[in-house]
Amino acid sequence: MMGEVDCGAPAIEAFGLRKVYGSGDTEVLAVSDVSLRVERGEVVALLGPSGAGKTTLLLAIGLISRPTSGRIEIGGVPVMDGARPLVNLAAFRRRHLGFVFQKANLIPFLSARENVQVALEINDVPARLARRRALDLLEYLGMADRARYLPEALSGGQQQRVAVARALANGPSLVLADEPTAALDSQRGRQVMELFAKVAHERGAGVVVVTHDHRSLDVFDRAFEMEDGRLCAPDSTRQRPGVTT
Repeated sequence: MMGEVDCGAPAIEAFGLRKVYGSGDTEVLAVSDVSLRVERGEVVALLGPSGAGKTTLLLAIGLISRPTSGRIEIGGVPVMDGARPLVNLAAFRRRHLGFVFQKANLIPFLSARENVQVALEINDVPARLARRRALDLLEYLGMADRARYLPEALSGGQQQRVAVARALANGPSLVLADEPTAALDSQRGRQVMELFAKVAHERGAGVVVVTHDHRSLDVFDRAFEMEDGRLCAPDSTRQRPGVTT
């Protein structure tokens, strides 16, 4: 079963998410009653110390790790009810979600263009069209002149730009990034954060970024703090008019 997303619906809505590891004396509540709504065109930061539950929450809303309880809707499509999937999770992820991690995780023997192109071909986009889309995305992200380069010939910041292009390949409703600038210096880290804002505002995707880096928070529309598995109220200093919390 595969739902079709509604372009007018929020990129992600999570209701009362909980994630419990273990049981009895070893039980750990990693995410505690978290509700979150991110609109299309909005870029949101998740802040907090290590162990606060940020990555666990990201993996849950990214349909990689199933929550213990709660509900998730992506693009208006109900996708999770507790630990029970309501769609084919793997197929839905490929079509509607994009991921960027701390390491770019590019395929080392493929060029920048081929790393983006393969994400399209996995979704049965014909090779010629996939190549054209890949080149268009690399141009959009300022990497057109590096399209033929292997990852080893690219800087860390350039590799992350390719990873962002790959995440955008299938026009996702939601892009999720986990510490994408941790291995970069402050200048390149800011450039990558600005890319996420560009992606959200110009491409209409909802973007959620887990980060420890407070230096680039001005590029985000909202910033949430997580502590002990709970999501605190957003920093209102960056909230845009009309964006609900």
